[in-house]
Amino acid sequence: MSTNTSAVTNPDAGNSIFRPAIVLLAGLTLVVGVIYPYAMTGLGKVIFNDQAEGSLVVQGGKTVGSSLIGQSFSSPKYFWGRPSATGPMPNNALASSGSNFGPSNVAQFDAIKGRVEALKAADPGNTAKIPVDLVTASASGLDPEISLAAANYQLARVARERKLQESQVKAIIDQLAQQPALGLLGEARVNVLALNLALDKLSK
Repeated sequence: MSTNTSAVTNPDAGNSIFRPAIVLLAGLTLVVGVIYPYAMTGLGKVIFNDQAEGSLVVQGGKTVGSSLIGQSFSSPKYFWGRPSATGPMPNNALASSGSNFGPSNVAQFDAIKGRVEALKAADPGNTAKIPVDLVTASASGLDPEISLAAANYQLARVARERKLQESQVKAIIDQLAQQPALGLLGEARVNVLALNLALDKLSK
């Protein structure tokens, strides 16, 4: 029985395999992990500077929020936004999430009941049906907008608290209303922060 000794192990074979792999990894890390992010960030700041900077809202030289992130308003003189289920505080941009409660969940029922009671306590004479987006949280927990129905539900309360005519408040809602994209996608809505800032400016 003979042994084949013609096959000789090439000590450089391993290097010939690993060297291109390491070079490829380093190259892709540089392109995808450094060059591409910086290029996209720079391009975004040139073409869409407002969005790239977080769509910040500035009043009197002071940043008061972002048009993309909801805020919690509780005073009856302000329009209230959509409830937020983020933790440990509402509208926490670092912990975007929904409650993930189903419609039959007791905790969900109790949360909606509490929100309904708060709305009625703030406006006892309002007998209109409460729009669903005023008592249910969105999937992100950061929704900055409410439906026009939700804004109109609160109109009389806000006008009364600010000693304004309802027509004045309605005009602001109509002015800031955003229509569905292409007239089909989504529904008419209004940004709550923009609405409240406009009211503050009107009340001065």
